[in-house]
This record gives sequence, C-alpha cells and structure tokens, in this order.
Amino acid sequence: MYQIRKKVAEISVYLYQQGLAPGKSGNISLRKDDVVAITPTNVSLRDIDGEAVALVNLEGEILSEGIVPSSELQLHLMIYREREGVEGVVHIHSPYATGFALAGKKIKILEGFGPVQEEYLEMVGYAPPGSEILAQMVKNGLKKEDALILEGHGLVAVGPSLEEAALLSEWVEKTAKTIFISKMLQK
Repeated sequence: MYQIRKKVAEISVYLYQQGLAPGKSGNISLRKDDVVAITPTNVSLRDIDGEAVALVNLEGEILSEGIVPSSELQLHLMIYREREGVEGVVHIHSPYATGFALAGKKIKILEGFGPVQEEYLEMVGYAPPGSEILAQMVKNGLKKEDALILEGHGLVAVGPSLEEAALLSEWVEKTAKTIFISKMLQK
C-alpha cells in the first residue's frame, strides 16, 4: 500500500507546484482494488508525503490509523462506486477554472485532450463542500464526462490513472486560462 500512498503524494506536490491547488485547497485520490488512498483533510498538497496519505475502503472505513481523510471523501467514493475503470480522482480549486465556476460561466472545450463531443464542459450547481448533496451531483455529472466544473467551487477530473486525472485537470485549467485571455483581448 505504500506505493499508492507515495503516488498520491507525488501527484499532490506536482499539482501544488503547478499552481493548481493553492493553500490548503484540493484533494486527490487513487484507487487500487478495494482500497482508496486519499489526501488528508486540512493539509496543503505541497506538504503531502506518503506517510500523510489516508487509506480507506470503498465503504469509507479508515484503514490508516491517525490520518483523517479529506472532507470530500464521500465525493471520491461515490465516483469510484459509479465509474468502473476510474482509478484516479482530482478535485482542485485552480485559479482560472475556479474563476469560471465562481462566475457561473461554462468553459468551452478545446481540442487537445481527446475528441470533442460537447461544446462546453458540464457544470453542476452549487452545493456545500463536503456535503452528500455535492457528492451526488458530482457522481451524476460524471456519468458521461471525465471533467466537471462545480459552480461556485472548483473542478473535478477523473481518469483510468491518477496521472491521467491530473493531466486532465491541468488541461482544463490551461483551457480556462486561454479562454479568459481570449475574452480579455476581444474587449
């Protein structure tokens, strides 16, 4: 289990270094069989090491003593139960994607991360962070999509690996930045 905890730590630090998870925001997880490694609550992704990553089963029972998992644990678990083949979940509050989320504006999908099926990324309405309602909305919003904007909140991306989910979240942030710059230049 140390390897999956170490991978969560590596990706956590990467996301922080890319400016995608400022302060103590954001949480990520990696599923291996029936065990989920997830970042702890109220800790900066900058400071995560393998020993700090919580382990839980798919029912949410804590398997790692003394580590409190992210307050968004239910959101992660619902995704894993709903989406077969998903092994990585990234939930971040990156500046541009979150700016769009706070403004209630959709992000246009650009080419570069696979075929474009829809014009805009799916956005779900606002629900309090860590709530069962938010977890349900995200689960439903991700039935056909791999990235989702949470109105007034941030971004969730999933993938067949944690690396793919992280790359997708990075792509969404860079897309949001590109669209923002484009809109500013058009004024």
